Amino acid sequence: MKVLIVDDHVIVREGARRLLSSMLKTTVIEASSAPEAIALFKEHHPDLVLLDLNLPDASGLELLRRLTLIDRDARILVLSMHAEPVYVGRALKAGARGYVSKMASANELLTAVREIAAGGRYVERDIAAQLATSQYGGINPLERLTMREVDVFRLLGEGKNFSTIAHALGVSYKTVANMCSIIKSKLGVEQTSDLIRLTYQMRDPQN
Repeated sequence: MKVLIVDDHVIVREGARRLLSSMLKTTVIEASSAPEAIALFKEHHPDLVLLDLNLPDASGLELLRRLTLIDRDARILVLSMHAEPVYVGRALKAGARGYVSKMASANELLTAVREIAAGGRYVERDIAAQLATSQYGGINPLERLTMREVDVFRLLGEGKNFSTIAHALGVSYKTVANMCSIIKSKLGVEQTSDLIRLTYQMRDPQN
């Protein structure tokens, strides 16, 4: 099996490579950026892509969409630090076959890889339970946002400023500022600082 790991952190790629290589008969290819991922995807036609959503030069969701446009049958497993249902839902809608958080166990990651490589789908058990609750227990306010607006919201929560977000998404500073205004309107907040605070509250409802 040929696996393309897309993550900008060397230690994450090395850990995933060692895990996959030791437990499965796997050839691993690594990419640290969206352009590199696209080039390697076209060149090697991997059986599975292990994709992080947090990339320095592009939105992981946008890369996910681009890969599925190149190959509609691409088997993509998201491995992300974000476990919130809204990110999971967006990734699955964008074409991901599965979603596992970086807090999952090694065994669960291997289970997800095997399942998706075999043509199935897999969502981490804890995340699947949260996803079911969010779908049937009420509407998440982030469902009002477009995928690109979710990207901006997520990056704001990671402490990125407008210039950094604009560079990451390949848009202008003005576009990011306008999207931020739209997001604030949709979520019912007035200040950007309130928007950033909301990102933390959604990660930890107890705060």
